[in-house]
Amino acid sequence: MMRVIHSFATLLALASASAVAQFDHSHKGFDDLLKKHVSYISNGNASQVSYAGFARDRAALKAYLGGVSAVPEATYKSWSKPQQLAFLINAYNAYTIELILTKYPNVKSIRELGGTFTKPWSLKFFTLFGRETTLDNIEHDMIRAEGVFNDPRIHVAVVCASIGCPMLRNEAFTGERIDSQLEDGMQRFLSDKSRNRYNAESKKLEVSKIFDWYKKDFTKGYKGFSSLETTLGKYADRLSADPAAQAEIRAGKVSISYLDYDWNLNDKK
Repeated sequence: MMRVIHSFATLLALASASAVAQFDHSHKGFDDLLKKHVSYISNGNASQVSYAGFARDRAALKAYLGGVSAVPEATYKSWSKPQQLAFLINAYNAYTIELILTKYPNVKSIRELGGTFTKPWSLKFFTLFGRETTLDNIEHDMIRAEGVFNDPRIHVAVVCASIGCPMLRNEAFTGERIDSQLEDGMQRFLSDKSRNRYNAESKKLEVSKIFDWYKKDFTKGYKGFSSLETTLGKYADRLSADPAAQAEIRAGKVSISYLDYDWNLNDKK
C-alpha cells in the first residue's frame, strides 16, 4: 500500500512539474485581457482601464494568476533574466488589477484599499513562490533588488492603477521584447505633457514625482542612466519640441521640479 501511495504521489509531482515547465512565456492569458480592456489615450502616451470589463472576465484573470502563483521559485530561477523580469512585471500589474476588483466599483483610488496602518501595497492577498506575498515584495524585494535587474525603466512598467502612473500597456511583457517595451514605455511616458514637460516660460522641467521617489534608481549607470539629469537628457526631444531647450536639457542645465501625483483610479467609464 505504501508503495502505491508513493507511486501516486510521484506521478502527481511529475504532472505538476510538467505543467509548470510549460508555463506560457507569451503570457497570452493576460495579454488577451489587456488588449480587450486597456485603451490608449493622449496620442498613445497614457491609457485607461475598463475595470468593469476585467470584472466581467475575472475568471480569466484568476486563471492567469493561478498559473503565476503555481510557478515554483526554482523554476523561476531557471529562466533567463528577461523572462524573469517580464514574469514579475506582469504579476505585479495583474495582481494590482485583481486588488482593485476586490472593491470595484466602490473604489475611486487604490489608496482606499489599505487599512488604518496598512498601505494597499503591503496587503498579503496572494501567494507567489509558495509564500504569502505583497505588491511591495514584488516591486522592491524582487524587481528592484540590488544587482538583479538594475533597470530603472521598470518604473514605467509596474503601475499602480492611478492616473498619475505611467500607462498600463495593452499588451503583456515578454522576455523576447521586454527591452524594447521598456524603452517604448519611457518614450511614451516622457511624451505625456500632463505628467512630464518643459515649461518654456519658467525654463524648467516639470516631471512626475516618480523621478523624485526613485531618483537613486536613475544613478546606477544602466545604459547611460547615471543621473536623473542624464536620464531626462536622453529623452529631451520628448520633453520639448524646441531644439534650444533640448540642448539645455541634454546638457543638464535645466532645473527640475516635480508635479503633484494624481491618485484617482485610471478607470475607463
